[in-house]
Amino acid sequence: MDSFYTDAHRALQDRFDTRRLADRLEDVIISDHFSEPYRRIVERAPFFWIATADQSGWPEVSYKGGQPGFVRVLPDERTIAFPAYDGNGMFRSLGNLVDNPRVGLLFIDFEKPKRLRVRGIASVLEDAASLATFPGAQLVVQVVTEQVFFNCPRYVHEMHMVELSSFAPCEGYEPPEPEWKARPDFKPYLPG
Repeated sequence: MDSFYTDAHRALQDRFDTRRLADRLEDVIISDHFSEPYRRIVERAPFFWIATADQSGWPEVSYKGGQPGFVRVLPDERTIAFPAYDGNGMFRSLGNLVDNPRVGLLFIDFEKPKRLRVRGIASVLEDAASLATFPGAQLVVQVVTEQVFFNCPRYVHEMHMVELSSFAPCEGYEPPEPEWKARPDFKPYLPG
């Protein structure tokens, strides 16, 4: 992977006299694998955000949710995998991954304020073995981590989970159809 800091990052660090601090943070917190504290936040997460960019470079951020444990750290400790569930059929994030596999993931624990960033290279899998490991998955995304690190949580507001979504798939459970799919302006366009 390219240097962690670009010329633009360095210019701002120099302007605000934070280059030494930035270098120390890079030395201390940046990893290329999921140590136990990183693994815990990922595997307990009921959601995360994924940043992708299309072939023209336009960025997008998408929320991904499921039951806690729907994101898994694989045995190599550098790769994570998560299911792509039925959505609105636009395939914005996954289409972007095909064009540009570089991704950023953001995991936030609002109850014990923590923020974990992941940068890596994604691939989209559709083989039967991968799909079988995630009930309800249409596709599976794997991300080989280039960098993972905790980020300062001081501005993360403390919040508490009220209820997990009834639409999140899990073993032995068939989620209900979302209301919007029954609307007459969408129902005729649903896949057969």
